[in-house]
Amino acid sequence: MLLTSDPATDWPHERWRDTMSKVLIVDDHAVVRAGLRQFLEADRNITQIGEAGTGAETADRLREEHWDLVILDINLPDRSGFDVLRDARLQYPSTPVLIMSGFPEKQYAVNVMSGALADLLVNDLDASTSGPLHTRLSQREFQVMCKLAVGRQVSDIANELSISVKTVSTYRARVLEKMGLSNNAELTAYALRNSLIQ
Repeated sequence: MLLTSDPATDWPHERWRDTMSKVLIVDDHAVVRAGLRQFLEADRNITQIGEAGTGAETADRLREEHWDLVILDINLPDRSGFDVLRDARLQYPSTPVLIMSGFPEKQYAVNVMSGALADLLVNDLDASTSGPLHTRLSQREFQVMCKLAVGRQVSDIANELSISVKTVSTYRARVLEKMGLSNNAELTAYALRNSLIQ
């Protein structure tokens, strides 16, 4: 798991725990939400626990009230968790978000950090031949790669990310070039091998 809130507003750990009272759990599996709820209910500092199973439900819950922490599954049925995270950062920058994924943390770490830090790390990784190829991508390139890998059409990706089809095609070309791949089928094979998609 990765705690990914705005570095300018990060709270010291103890202060964060002492002030936390309202937690929103976002996961499309009811059994996972129930397990997290049971765990969180044992903490006296938490006075309210909310739940959402999709990106749309998450947007509604965030709009309806303030949350002191959002626990966000990166895999949602209707939207990418990265898209939900991006919107949360833009609209509710002071709300900490804890990213939750069944995949190894190192596969997503670079892509959920703040933009400036991610760019620095990506540039550093570009200068090295070590590490998985996808860690060399920017956050947006990684988003596009994952969507292409699961068979999404360029026009659909453009609509979801609110960018032009031409821009998506440009990102696709950059992804293929950076990763030394030739087509979407190879992207899918790579994503499956590295457990980036299920």
